[in-house]
Amino acid sequence: GVSLKYLLDFGTQPLERQMLLSARFLHAEIPIRLAHRLMDLNHLPPKLSEEPHVRRVKGWYAESFADFRSFPAIKDHLDVLRFTAMLKKAFRRHNNVVPAIAKGVEEYKRDLQVGVESTEERESEIQHFLDTFFLSRIAIRFLAGHHISMLDPPRPDHIGLVHTRCSPYLVGLRFPAKAFVWIAQQQPFPLPRVWFVFPPSPPPPPLPAGTPQVFELVKNSLRAVQERFSESEWEPPPIQVVVAEGLEDVTIKVSDQGGGIPRSGLARIWTYLYTTASSPLPDVDIDSTNMPVVLAGYGCGLPLSRLYAR
Repeated sequence: GVSLKYLLDFGTQPLERQMLLSARFLHAEIPIRLAHRLMDLNHLPPKLSEEPHVRRVKGWYAESFADFRSFPAIKDHLDVLRFTAMLKKAFRRHNNVVPAIAKGVEEYKRDLQVGVESTEERESEIQHFLDTFFLSRIAIRFLAGHHISMLDPPRPDHIGLVHTRCSPYLVGLRFPAKAFVWIAQQQPFPLPRVWFVFPPSPPPPPLPAGTPQVFELVKNSLRAVQERFSESEWEPPPIQVVVAEGLEDVTIKVSDQGGGIPRSGLARIWTYLYTTASSPLPDVDIDSTNMPVVLAGYGCGLPLSRLYAR
């Protein structure tokens, strides 16, 4: 496997020779991973595998696989630049995979409910597929994005996508702020404040620059508190973000008074498409250039965040 340490050591001085090795590795590795995911999509229950949105995803994977397989052997830096351009195109092609798969699964489940086959009979199989599929997607996009970033203009304290001085406290501040702005753009009502509890800062560990789990948790808290207190005469209670340093790790905890998840729903919080918010999936258009972000009531945010954390 490709470890975080390997990416750091390999990218400390991104010489042409190293970028050549990176391009050759991705040229060989990514089509294998794409092929495995295509096999998984084809081995789904026939009605799900042939659902129009899932067929579109299969088309994107097949097209990217063909691009990689038809690309000639990479021999010099000019080939690296051409390969990276192709990689960027494939990267953009797959931007809407998550909402497309979510839409396909939702349509499939709806058909099951009106048919004779029980949804429960397929639920475990679907959840396992989604975990495997999305975890692979995260890995592919990280490897591709890291290579692309290595050829971009250098950024301070970054090696590709890896932030070498990523402070958990800055993460604890930055992503709640992004979530606050995002929710404020969607909701016309006043939002609760966010309080931060930080101990003295430990040495910053190297981390991937994006930490979507924190955004997702704070976004959920803001929405829940705002909805619960939108008609109340009382000011909504603040959300608390706590960053705690352990002996071997750093924990970021988000707590709120938004009412929590009903006890009857606790067993489903890691289930894809389970959401307490109104879902935008019925109105999703995967061909739109203005797709909403994948943290907007699809019911994928928490299970995807767990995959990122893992």
